[in-house]
Amino acid sequence: MIRRTVPLRPLFWVGSSKRDYGHFPIHVQNQFGFELFLAQTGQHPPSAKPLKGFGARVLELTDEDDHGTYRTIYSLQFRDSIYVLHAFQKKSKRGIETPKRDLELIRQRLKAAEEHHAELPKEEKL
Repeated sequence: MIRRTVPLRPLFWVGSSKRDYGHFPIHVQNQFGFELFLAQTGQHPPSAKPLKGFGARVLELTDEDDHGTYRTIYSLQFRDSIYVLHAFQKKSKRGIETPKRDLELIRQRLKAAEEHHAELPKEEKL
């Protein structure tokens, strides 16, 4: 049998996103970890949807339990890399909108991701 190996796009964590992600309950980390792996292989994760105001290249993963809603925001803006921009818990049950301070942080981190990606050596880009 011949199997084709799909190259994984590298995953970069911006700012405190990895540390914040590490504070999520383990079942949420497992779910998002699998979905980020799917994104690395070029597939569309089940809970991924475009983040309003950022276009189709910035996506959010969502999961919830009795303690609130968990979100992980990542960018597909770069064909060869995935950047996790933000991970946070939304505790408020009022409204589904992402708080403005989180949106501003995502904008700042997207800019940092753009700068980081521009500095990557060509051999690190697929």
